Amino acid sequence: MTKDPKPWFPIRTERLLLREFRDSDLGDVHVYATDEQTVRYMDWGPNTPEETRKFLDDRLAEQQAWPRNDISLAVELAEADKVIGAIRIGLGPHDDADFGYSYGSPYWRRGFGYEAARALVATAFEVIGLHRVWATCDTRNRGSFAIMEKLGMRREGTLREHLPARGGGWRDTHIYGLLADEWAARAP
Repeated sequence: MTKDPKPWFPIRTERLLLREFRDSDLGDVHVYATDEQTVRYMDWGPNTPEETRKFLDDRLAEQQAWPRNDISLAVELAEADKVIGAIRIGLGPHDDADFGYSYGSPYWRRGFGYEAARALVATAFEVIGLHRVWATCDTRNRGSFAIMEKLGMRREGTLREHLPARGGGWRDTHIYGLLADEWAARAP
């Protein structure tokens, strides 16, 4: 559970707004959830309209409780009032949390993924007061682990053939972690 008795979001960055989902986000969410490039390394998608509706309904239902351990936020491109992806954090029992993200492929390689992840990690350490954050990704997802490494996260290991892969077979998963003192010691 979060130590903070009130929600610590929305989070504003230079170009983004990380906020709770709204029912009106359905169209934007479905665009990235059906994009083959976006879901290539995910364990979901491409979504049917019904799957996207269920995803959004589940997020809206979760938002009725506070505090809660799992927080999923829409990543909105502020200047366009458009949802370009999602980011989530799952608070653990030992002042730790895992986090993950997905962004529509038209928004890759423009710094949005790093900007959102950096804001969430900063909040995890500086506002919530966590000791450790960690994340995983498919070993082939260079864009995802590049974001983690840019945040200062360390690759702590690789789980071999740990999840079913798209198209059959198995996929390997990298695990990355970052401690609060490492975050505090990083160069600005």
